[in-house]
Amino acid sequence: MTHTATTAVDGPVVAKLSFLDRFLAVWIIAAMALGLILGRVIPGLDDALDAVKVGSVSLPIAIGLLLMMYPVLAKVRYTETSRVTGDRKLLIASLVLNWVVGPALMFALAWLLLPDLPEYRTGLVIVGLARCIAMVLIWNDLSCGDREAAAVLVAINSVFQIVAFAGLGWFYLQTLPGWLGLETTSAEFSIGAIAVSVLVFLGIPLLAGYLTRTIGERSKGRDWYESRFLPKIGPVALYGLLFTIVMLFALQGDAITSAPLDVVRIALPLLAYFVIMFGGSFALGHRLRLGYAKTATLAFTAAGNNFELAIAVAIGTFGVTSGQALAGVVGPLIEVPVLVGLVYVSLWAQRRFYPNHQEN
Repeated sequence: MTHTATTAVDGPVVAKLSFLDRFLAVWIIAAMALGLILGRVIPGLDDALDAVKVGSVSLPIAIGLLLMMYPVLAKVRYTETSRVTGDRKLLIASLVLNWVVGPALMFALAWLLLPDLPEYRTGLVIVGLARCIAMVLIWNDLSCGDREAAAVLVAINSVFQIVAFAGLGWFYLQTLPGWLGLETTSAEFSIGAIAVSVLVFLGIPLLAGYLTRTIGERSKGRDWYESRFLPKIGPVALYGLLFTIVMLFALQGDAITSAPLDVVRIALPLLAYFVIMFGGSFALGHRLRLGYAKTATLAFTAAGNNFELAIAVAIGTFGVTSGQALAGVVGPLIEVPVLVGLVYVSLWAQRRFYPNHQEN
């Protein structure tokens, strides 16, 4: 993003964001509306957008994700990631929140609020298992979180996603419901498809970001790289985000607008999930005295979900017209505006609880 270093002493954080960042909520709402309209009024648009894929994700969405992630990963100071890997409190807290608390909370909310809708319930459980590796970098950057910590935690989540997704899916859809005397669901997930998704949507922009910083600093120096080059590519992340949202909602717009009451039912546990995960994670980071930057990173990496993967898994396993797929589609409909709002909550918390914080 394009904002500069800020502190509460110097004035309100939001007021010092760039024009694009300051009105991010407006641009995102407009992008969502545009995508829904396009998907509804242009016959066959969803099929056309989904005709070409990267892995299991539509090519237009893949392009948007790569554009969105590259500038953020180019900002990471990779030589400083060792200070993150040595922070055991942060790493353990992130692993527990992402791979124990998050899936369990989504499972509980899905069963409590959707006991009569098994397809939507299963879709939400899949969303809870898909930990965020993409948009979380945007929310973290906007909230002045720790970029190096975000890069490390996203990389760790990516590895766990490849090795643990199928096992956790089996546990939460078959084993745990069976223990509790609840209805079980049979599902098989492609570990190969999950690995491809992670390698493409994290591996490519991560490598590009690393090479850009390494070559840029060696040839021009860090001052030039951070004061002149990064501000030029910064807005690309926002453009990539908005493009991704338009494409995503154009691709799934008809499914969303065709079942408004079902969307509301699915939205309730999602809304509760995002708020509880963010608030609980932020409180934990504050209690552990991680400092504002790492606390914000911990909260956003725990609250966000990889809806691209969740949608792809739901469609591949249950079909494009299934209730499970619709639940995955509703994910970003709720997640995007809620996490934008939580960016502002995080910036408020910075002023309130961390008055001496300086952005990295």
